[in-house]
Amino acid sequence: MSEYNKQIEENTIKITEGNHPDALWYVVHTYSGHERKVAINIQQRVQGKGLSDKIYRILIPSQEKIVIAEGKKRRVDERLFPGYILVNMVMEDEAWHLIRATPGVTGFVGTGNNPTPLPRTEVETLMKYMTMEQPKFEAKYSVGESVRIIDGPFAEFLGKVDEVNEEQGKITVLVSVFGRETPVELDFLQVKSL
Repeated sequence: MSEYNKQIEENTIKITEGNHPDALWYVVHTYSGHERKVAINIQQRVQGKGLSDKIYRILIPSQEKIVIAEGKKRRVDERLFPGYILVNMVMEDEAWHLIRATPGVTGFVGTGNNPTPLPRTEVETLMKYMTMEQPKFEAKYSVGESVRIIDGPFAEFLGKVDEVNEEQGKITVLVSVFGRETPVELDFLQVKSL
């Protein structure tokens, strides 16, 4: 299974294998932080009510990121749109009511009681973005912040953050060497906030 399919698979709840030609993707607003719980509730309710011929898949848009904090690196699945999930369904009254009445759902995105479907191109673009090969770094550092270097030839030196490059997981720190500020490029794991 390719990385693309793996990432989509991990963030998709399949209710039915097939697909209906009239099924479109709709955005459902949920309580923030409850996206997966709401998706599982919808899946259980669909199976319980026998509506698997109307509601097919639920996608929780997220992307893998590497977060570096306190000198430790960990991978997290970051929600791209906290408080929103995408549901692939045939919009009919019974299906609309089932989703709308699911605990944690606050409504569909659209005008009034008319949910607006997403264009297929937007859904495809979102899925491609979710599966970008390089995980993103997220640092807890900002320019001007004082840090201590904890690894490498400048270990135990103090300095100020001059530049943060989240894409590469690098940070440039100005260190005082022989009375002059010298820029030193380091990995996020080589520094610690004071």
